Amino acid sequence: MTLDTSRLGAWGDLPFFQHDLPGLATRIADEPRAVYPPSRQIFHALERTQPEAVKVVILGQDPYHTKGKADGLAFSITRDFDGRLDSLGNIFKELETDFGIIRTRTDLGDWADQGVLLLNTILTVPQGKAKGHAKLGWQKLTTQILSHLAQRPRAYLLWGNPAQKAAQDVDVAQNLKIETKHPSPLSAYGGFFGSRPFSRTDAWLHSQGHRPINWGDPESQK
Repeated sequence: MTLDTSRLGAWGDLPFFQHDLPGLATRIADEPRAVYPPSRQIFHALERTQPEAVKVVILGQDPYHTKGKADGLAFSITRDFDGRLDSLGNIFKELETDFGIIRTRTDLGDWADQGVLLLNTILTVPQGKAKGHAKLGWQKLTTQILSHLAQRPRAYLLWGNPAQKAAQDVDVAQNLKIETKHPSPLSAYGGFFGSRPFSRTDAWLHSQGHRPINWGDPESQK
């Protein structure tokens, strides 16, 4: 399998793409099950939000393993998917509680376009097997991305232990770190609900001289 890196922009300078990606791509090609997201969307998060544009980082675990659901952005769901929203549904519930915003668009590309890096720590998953590609080596890319972003303050929304572990070296003195339970239906009531990540992030962005994020549907204005 050859993964297209032509649209990575500045991210393409990370050592991972030269030294690690070829072997990883070979292992993905040997996977007998369908792999999500589609190959053209595996690097969607990086293509959509370049390093200098990143104001907020939201770390996910790995893509949805249901056909037609993952689009390469953490927690985002393709617009034509008609199944359960699970974690994203709970994110929308917290958004409504936090800001009074009712969001209906499941594709989070508009967040990415405003500087929210929606990054999974594992970029691929085999159909029906959550964390099925956890040992392929994607975490090396996550480490390099976070190291590259350490050059200036950013907000980090770290939902669940995997995200918090991946970003454990992010300096709390320089950055905003919001660490809570994962929004999954299995854990959202244990601390994600009521954490107010969206208003806290916007307040911090304002303190840094940045525009807040419009977390609602793209057509809405706060």
